[in-house]
Amino acid sequence: MVACVVLTAAVASCGTGGANLTADGKIELTIATFNEFGYEELFKEYEAAHPDIKITQRKTGQGAPHHQNLFTKLGAGSGLADVEAVEEGYLSQVMAKSDQFTNLLEIGPADATPDRWLKWKADAATTPDGKLVGYGTDIGPLAMCYRKDLFAEAGLPSDPEEVKQLFATWDSYFAAGDRFVAKMSGVAWFDSAAQIFNAMHNQHDVGYFDRSNTLVVESNPDIRSDWTAVTNAVSRGQSAKLTAFSSEWNTGFKLGRFATKTCPSWMLGVIETQAGPENAGKWAVTEAFPNGGGNWGGSYLTVPKQSRNAGRAAELAAWLTAPEQQIKAFQAKGTFPSQVEALENRALLEQVNTYFDNVRAGALFAAQVQKVKAVQHKGPADGQLQENVFGPALQSVEQGKRADEAWDTAVKEAKKAVE
Repeated sequence: MVACVVLTAAVASCGTGGANLTADGKIELTIATFNEFGYEELFKEYEAAHPDIKITQRKTGQGAPHHQNLFTKLGAGSGLADVEAVEEGYLSQVMAKSDQFTNLLEIGPADATPDRWLKWKADAATTPDGKLVGYGTDIGPLAMCYRKDLFAEAGLPSDPEEVKQLFATWDSYFAAGDRFVAKMSGVAWFDSAAQIFNAMHNQHDVGYFDRSNTLVVESNPDIRSDWTAVTNAVSRGQSAKLTAFSSEWNTGFKLGRFATKTCPSWMLGVIETQAGPENAGKWAVTEAFPNGGGNWGGSYLTVPKQSRNAGRAAELAAWLTAPEQQIKAFQAKGTFPSQVEALENRALLEQVNTYFDNVRAGALFAAQVQKVKAVQHKGPADGQLQENVFGPALQSVEQGKRADEAWDTAVKEAKKAVE
């Protein structure tokens, strides 16, 4: 049941007035997502229960193009989907334009209140005056994935319990990487310098911006320390030098080009999709993560005021982010739920991932969530700095540029991004 009010002329009522209709008279709701949300089967389930609804998904392979499209169409005033997914790194930009999104507390179902989610998850999508801009989908508690067969071939421990010593700290992780590449010709320790750097960066209380939204890239010693550790590992041959979510990166999973992968919970679905059935059982996941874990990633579903049927769109978004559906999404693609009730659900805690050597992935990541007491503040252009500044800068180091020169470039580009 939807509690629906008309906020502005741009927000449609709960009825069908102004809605997009299909040839057979159904209400078409569009939803724009990226990477893997695990919603494909849920869409079918929702349509079966709502025969007047037709869901059209616009799915982008990577987050950056999706968000570029979102902000372009937001500025143009037209062209957005009825439901738009927003990744946490871009949420601050959406919150700065919150007047262009519906207040889900007013237009959404009455039971979709902030206490459905972990407090820090809901707080991030709530404006200072109490408007809820996004329904939380997943979060990204961190664990470590690795290739058991490649570890064994290199003479490293391969059992999930035994490998914990290798992943205790970042120092021990990179030390193990030195041992691995010394034994394995043509196989790297990790996939991408940017992926390692991002995981390290997300562990800190303060990242690219402080809580007053001041850029602190140059003055934050943690960022420079992470940069040095990662680029030193690159210089010692530990990186496969792949760009995340590129076709070469996808192929790298299938061909075993690297042995470890920083694994927020949503990465399990990515690995299974890209590594393929021929590598089932070769990948394992352990709860151990260097320096204790953290959160990397997670998204929200928003309803722009451009939506021609915002009430029905909010109803769909609320249903997709209800505990029951988020558990199904996790079972489908490893997107770990952010809903309090879901985290205690037996179906989640007893869920077994057959691809990853029958690990009880639900219980593993539920334990990792408990290690996250707060999350890093994401300031303006945080996602842009991650994907368009530091990612390319680290790639340039992998391609031969001096690390100190690449750092200077990254700092300059970061300052330009927030001018």
